[in-house]
Amino acid sequence: MRFRLLLALVVSPVLSVAAANPPTDSLPEPVSNNAVAIIRVHGEFELFSFMGIGAKKTWDSVTNEAYELDAGSGKPYSIHPVPGTAGRIGAAAVGLGDRVVLIGGYVLYQGGGMPVPDVNIYDPGHDRWSRGADTPIPVGDAVIGAFKDRYVYLIGGRSSQGPINQVQIYDVEKNRWTTGNPIPVSGVFGHAGAIVGETIVYVGGAEANPSGQSPRFVASDLCWKGKIDHHDHTRIEWTKISGHPGSARFRIAAGGSEKDQMIYFSGGADNPYDYTGVGYDGKLAEPSPVTFGFNLRTDKWEILSENTPNSSMDHRGLLVTNEGLVILGGMEKGQQVTAAVTLLSKSKSK
Repeated sequence: MRFRLLLALVVSPVLSVAAANPPTDSLPEPVSNNAVAIIRVHGEFELFSFMGIGAKKTWDSVTNEAYELDAGSGKPYSIHPVPGTAGRIGAAAVGLGDRVVLIGGYVLYQGGGMPVPDVNIYDPGHDRWSRGADTPIPVGDAVIGAFKDRYVYLIGGRSSQGPINQVQIYDVEKNRWTTGNPIPVSGVFGHAGAIVGETIVYVGGAEANPSGQSPRFVASDLCWKGKIDHHDHTRIEWTKISGHPGSARFRIAAGGSEKDQMIYFSGGADNPYDYTGVGYDGKLAEPSPVTFGFNLRTDKWEILSENTPNSSMDHRGLLVTNEGLVILGGMEKGQQVTAAVTLLSKSKSK
């Protein structure tokens, strides 16, 4: 059974949907670090949330539950859980045609965790999962994007050996992996970005502390743009771009729009942290209130809001619809995991 998302919502400059009608328009349970995706079928949007960590923020509160949101009724529906004996955090998902490709992430256990190579493909028309070829290097907290409705790019991420700079490319048609030109840094995870057309933009993230001392990971303030060769999808020309607005660097919500020629960003934190919201430096992480975007037409940053209400962090993506930017779950002030479904305007606040 297919549940369509009919986003018939009146959008104020910045609107929290969850605040408008709490009984029906929030996720069934609070969840953070969940993978999200959007597909469009016959002009209608379908939004998805996969896995993530619950309100207790403990290793045993990670879930494999999955939801599809139906705005016709204003409520989410449970769909077939993600296959596997355990849920994951830090996974990455992207819509490709009428399917969703879900990759990697971390399985937590008491005392630790590990990235997994799983590639799961969801068919919403039949509420069915299938398995793709495993990733060559299992990672979590990677940036994901799709190119030509065929290739899925997994950019950077954290492996069992630490942050990597590899670009792993999954060919959905041939069910095989290749590699692209790596990002021009030693390795990064928890960064945020998207692919629009032939252009990749990503910002921030965490990198290994170059001093080799504590904390082991520090925030990166670098922003990069990659141009994918139209004739050779493995060739990527990387260019450093100017720093983005706001102080956030880690697990910002990000998503792109071909129609708008924009890549949007919201929330995130200024210092890297673990799955509890505590920084690697021992300080509590808090969400940034800034929502901004990179305009691919002008090659410039634009501030949409410097004071986004109910700002949040700990995101794996942001979903762009005609009506606005949708954020599913996350971590609000005080490191509180939320079930909120938040709709933000794509226009600059006045």
